[in-house]
Amino acid sequence: MKAINDTFGHSAGDTVLAATAARLTAWAGPHAALGRLGGDEFAIVLQAPRGRREDRLAQLMKMLHTPVHLDDGQTVDVAASVGAATPDILNTRDLSVLQQAADAALYDGKHSGHAVLADARHATHPSINGRRAGRPGTGIRARAA
Repeated sequence: MKAINDTFGHSAGDTVLAATAARLTAWAGPHAALGRLGGDEFAIVLQAPRGRREDRLAQLMKMLHTPVHLDDGQTVDVAASVGAATPDILNTRDLSVLQQAADAALYDGKHSGHAVLADARHATHPSINGRRAGRPGTGIRARAA
């Protein structure tokens, strides 16, 4: 989003965020829970049949990589990274564990153009305040005495 804001302005960034939210809402359907975690990060909780997960995730990637048309006629190419986690693969319904694993999977697939479905190794990544260690904002600072 920083590149979009810097190149096209914050209004364009807002348009891209709104378009992304609309695409996620359309993809997820009426029975999902969707929310913006902050910045350009979103989370969706939904049921996806085991046999359709890969197709659904590929469809999501295609939707998220569709250029966004701005009000001034310009077009913004967008990219996205997607990590997903499921209770049946990770043997848990703990949303914190599922979110942490999805976040780790997202970073495994970053810039690949493919969504990554978390497996057990993704659930073991260390996290700081719910964010994968090593991500911006997760560094350990000097502690006060």
